[in-house]
Amino acid sequence: MPHFQSWEEFTRAAEKLYLADPMKVRVVLKYRHCDGNLCIKVTDDVSCLLYRTDQAQDVKKIEKFHSQLMRLMVAKESRSAAMETD
Repeated sequence: MPHFQSWEEFTRAAEKLYLADPMKVRVVLKYRHCDGNLCIKVTDDVSCLLYRTDQAQDVKKIEKFHSQLMRLMVAKESRSAAMETD
């Protein structure tokens, strides 16, 4: 399971994974209060991408990316065009 250190690398890999097969991708957010860590995992059961942070400033980035993926999952329009506009 690759742990990404760079947010940009993680988002590019997660978008690529989602666009490859949108019906199999899952997104999981996990917060551990005792560690102060927020973790986002994107998986399609074959590959698993993981980004973990303890920085408060990264929460907004994760929230924005998560909502962007959720909009894509429910959109009826072209998924690749919607990802590029945001």
